[in-house]
Amino acid sequence: MSLRVAALVEALGATLIVPGASDGPDSDIELTSAGHDSRSVQQGALYCCVRGANFDGHGFAADAVASGAAALLVEHRVEVDVPQIVVPDVRRAMGPAASLILGEPSKRLDVIGVTGTNGKTTTVHLLGTILGRDASMVETMGTLTGARTTPEGPELQASLASAAERGVRYLAMEVSSHALDLHRVDGTRFRAVIFTNLGRDHLDHHGDLEAYYQAKARLFTPEFAEVAIINTDDPAGLRLAASVEAAGGMRVERIGLDQAVGLRVDGPVARFDWEGLPIELHLAGRYNVLNALGAATAARVVGCDPVDIADALCAADPPRGRFEFVDVGQSFQVAVDYAHTPDAITAVLAAGHESAGSDGRVLLVFGCGGDRDRAKRSLMGRAAVEGADLVVLTSDNPRSEDPAEIIAEVAAGFGDRSSRTAEVIIEPDRARAIATAIGAAQAGDVVVIAGKGHETEQIIADVHHPFDDRQVAVESLLRLAGQDRHVAGGLPK
Repeated sequence: MSLRVAALVEALGATLIVPGASDGPDSDIELTSAGHDSRSVQQGALYCCVRGANFDGHGFAADAVASGAAALLVEHRVEVDVPQIVVPDVRRAMGPAASLILGEPSKRLDVIGVTGTNGKTTTVHLLGTILGRDASMVETMGTLTGARTTPEGPELQASLASAAERGVRYLAMEVSSHALDLHRVDGTRFRAVIFTNLGRDHLDHHGDLEAYYQAKARLFTPEFAEVAIINTDDPAGLRLAASVEAAGGMRVERIGLDQAVGLRVDGPVARFDWEGLPIELHLAGRYNVLNALGAATAARVVGCDPVDIADALCAADPPRGRFEFVDVGQSFQVAVDYAHTPDAITAVLAAGHESAGSDGRVLLVFGCGGDRDRAKRSLMGRAAVEGADLVVLTSDNPRSEDPAEIIAEVAAGFGDRSSRTAEVIIEPDRARAIATAIGAAQAGDVVVIAGKGHETEQIIADVHHPFDDRQVAVESLLRLAGQDRHVAGGLPK
């Protein structure tokens, strides 16, 4: 795929500058790709001069041209002798520009986007399971597949183009609020978009909950998609559905637990009927039933047979680090989860109680990450002591912050001793904290290790230390059983 500079200028409604020429043949240059990193642009590429928090891409234009860039996407003229396409905002324009150069690849796929505070990864995982049921080629994109939940515009469009060229039929992807706010998915066309829920997260970026909501809501417009699938059991989802319906231009599919007919939760299994078909979902928690309903509805939108959808949901395993059970034959359950918001902590603790049953306790190990939304820390502390029987507060990824200060801010949400029923232990060392909770567990209990999920590193200052909650949990369980050994080469199933 390629596009002439003049055609791109016209499509973007931009202005063309051709240094050293009044018009000239340079406007007929063929562009074959787009990129915003001057170190990795390809021959014939459009280099997008993005203004970032620390660097301005305009200052690297000459480097990009030296690497093979054939034209520039700029906000103002730079002293480089290649065609320059001038737009008001490069960040807004580079996704659509990359899409146009690559022949609008999202229109050659059935792309399903999932956004929300919690549940994106699980919903995308379930979509991957369902959409691959009939041997169609399907790919997923999100937290488990890349450094960023949603790639920058040029990288996203290149991935979509590659998928289309390889014969992929379906692509299910997580769409983060950062991606929407920073226009990473601009230029992408979705068959359907899913809203899971809205909690408190990323306010260090968005500023307040309303701005966070508006970033999510941006995906639910005819510019992006034909169909909106919205969890209206969530208050923000109810608001969003009403807004989308009032605006028109999209079909709205509302989902809620009322569609899980006869829902029964028995430990880590949820049983219900959907579309008259029995489902046995092996993912703990009612919130995962909502994730399954979102995935099922989207799969039906793109033409999947309901029987195939039901069969796939029954066969689905949880994604890595999402209430993932660690089992070496112990008499209690251990689950590792990515929960790192107040709502997510509440949800996984509720799932823990459902898994434990009436006689079992729920023991929680958790912490809060550094250099992130500080205001949610005390709220997570409150959610922990309100939902668990034993709380072991520890360190997560402190990054540049002092772990002790983070722990103190979380502990401020616990309240005084007389006002809480949960026992609280503070153990800053995460490995010892996990061992403490596992050592305190009894038959029938559930230990929930929250915050890091699938991650395999702990970030302290600027050092990435190997650390996998699942592996540490296995080693603690083996020590408890008198088998003191390091786990290498994979985890027990």
